[in-house]
Amino acid sequence: MPIEENNTLNDAITSFAGQIFLRGEPGYEEARTARIWHANRPDRFPEAILLAKNESDLVNGVRLARQKGWSVAVRSGGHSFPVWSVRDSGLLIDLGGYKEMSYDADSQIVTATSAIKGGDELNPYLKQFGRYFGAGGCPSVGLGGFLLQGGMGWNFRGWGYACEQVVAIDIVTADGELVRAGENQNADLFWAARGIGPGFCGLISRFHLKTRALTDGVAVSMQAYPVERYEQVLKWLWDKHPDISDKVYFNAVSARPPMPIPGHDGGLVFMIWACAFCDSQEEAAEVLAPLKDCPYREDAIMVSDAQPTTLPEQLSLVDQLHPAGLYYKVDSAWVDGPQQDIIKAMRTLVMDRQAEDTGYTFLIFRLPRPDDAPEIAMDLGTDLCVGAYIIHEDESADQKLRDWLRNAMGELEPYTVGQNWGDSDQTFREVKCLTDETWSRYQKIRDERDPEGVFHAHLAGPGGFQNRNGWEKGE
Repeated sequence: MPIEENNTLNDAITSFAGQIFLRGEPGYEEARTARIWHANRPDRFPEAILLAKNESDLVNGVRLARQKGWSVAVRSGGHSFPVWSVRDSGLLIDLGGYKEMSYDADSQIVTATSAIKGGDELNPYLKQFGRYFGAGGCPSVGLGGFLLQGGMGWNFRGWGYACEQVVAIDIVTADGELVRAGENQNADLFWAARGIGPGFCGLISRFHLKTRALTDGVAVSMQAYPVERYEQVLKWLWDKHPDISDKVYFNAVSARPPMPIPGHDGGLVFMIWACAFCDSQEEAAEVLAPLKDCPYREDAIMVSDAQPTTLPEQLSLVDQLHPAGLYYKVDSAWVDGPQQDIIKAMRTLVMDRQAEDTGYTFLIFRLPRPDDAPEIAMDLGTDLCVGAYIIHEDESADQKLRDWLRNAMGELEPYTVGQNWGDSDQTFREVKCLTDETWSRYQKIRDERDPEGVFHAHLAGPGGFQNRNGWEKGE
């Protein structure tokens, strides 16, 4: 490195409150991988990693990257399955050491930095004010990636995507300036930050979020069936869900049950799980009652109706189902088409899970967004999202399980509209995550806001992210 460049870098390093590690230096590898939540370790290496401590570090980090000709990647929570933040070349700005929260009682708005964990940190903080935010299902998911991808959080079926609760965002732009974005200022960035995914052309320092009142009427209903019954049970649930209250968040899961079920041999079951968020337990029992109408209930191997619970209890259960430090492969599909054809096409996903895999297949139901819902970049979706989490300990089984997942999801491709950012890996399979209109609109914003490519674009395979379904390229 020329002397002048070296001096410039040394001066920059001393200006940071946090630490910066150059590739090859002691501490670099730990900084590269230490906050990756799972066991997946990408073979990608930034030129430098900044462990930011305050907002000035974020601004100065982007300005240093501009001076060095580096592209910037950002890590907030570390949950991304393809590890969006670890990119070849450039600067990784890790936000894990920069955490601040504040609550305004008059507006009921909470302000939180991007690395704050929704379940582990934000909601325990809000509890003292009697408030709540619909964060990610896993309590350790950071706000930054979760909200950028739209946020299919707790009861998004009724409350909308979590990003719809964002009222303003503080962003370090590609010019190295800190700006506020909202409906009436920097509205292009505000729109994009609510769902554009991991290729956003800015670094989000803080989110300003609407909160909800804590409720006393949280209850759960569950039904578990022999997995061979999934076609009939799923058809009934699919037909029934539009008429069930939007206070009920529910999905169906094919998995080996995490708890013993009397008379069950421990193999796969097909489960309905529904959680009601109401003002009282009486109301929760009322809105969950339609699930009792399932005509196959007499075949169920386990039934539990409207059991009182708490959000912390449900978060703990989700946490147990997603152990940290294991290998994960994920994929998903928003599906549309003849119902019976789709149900048959997911047969492999539901019934043929591999022995090494402790994960599950999920089916998440969505209601149409209301006409008065805010305009956001997260605008691709149908009434059903199907996907799978592959979870295992044996690295040698990784390729086998990856191949199984690709083949199983491939059976749904004739009916796949796109997929959800949070349950995707574009380095593994090329699937749309945005509508064509949104993708085109964002390209214009990125060209205007970041013409020099200061921020890394979306992580994808060799050709880069094109927002298309790979199997349709020849059409």
